[in-house]
Amino acid sequence: MEKLVESGMIDGVLDITTTEVADEVVGGVFPAGPERMDRILAREIPYVVSLGALDMVNFGAVETVPEQFKNRTLHVHNAQVTLMRTTADENRQFAEWIANKLNRSTGPIQILIPENGVSLIDDEGQPFHDPDADKALFETIEAQIEQTENRQIKRLANNINDPEFAAALVASFQEIK
Repeated sequence: MEKLVESGMIDGVLDITTTEVADEVVGGVFPAGPERMDRILAREIPYVVSLGALDMVNFGAVETVPEQFKNRTLHVHNAQVTLMRTTADENRQFAEWIANKLNRSTGPIQILIPENGVSLIDDEGQPFHDPDADKALFETIEAQIEQTENRQIKRLANNINDPEFAAALVASFQEIK
């Protein structure tokens, strides 16, 4: 996607799932790479960002989870994918990583925070529901993002998968494009 943005073929981005940042910071199997977001921000195109799936780090089959993570909360998604719940400290690191990127841009950006969960399995009653870890992510994003006329944060009382949240993402994009 970022290569398409760089080529000029894409003139705006809704970046809802940023889980690759978790894998980049913690050491999962789908890392973003240190350049994640850079091409989008360099073009200064309308950019709506959310925090999708930052509650998880991706690994392969359960037996491939590194030894240091074996005692963490794990969710076997399928035979090839095991997800590990992120901690409050890790979520602070993700927020700082994202904020360091977004604070460099002068293009129009809106960051939408889904207060009731960043994934389906982060919803109340689900295996990754951890309000303290989510709170660390949300509060750090708010503390670290330098809000300007072109860079705003919105909190919404939704799970990221709620239809109302999807509508808010689209409305935010239409607002800044």
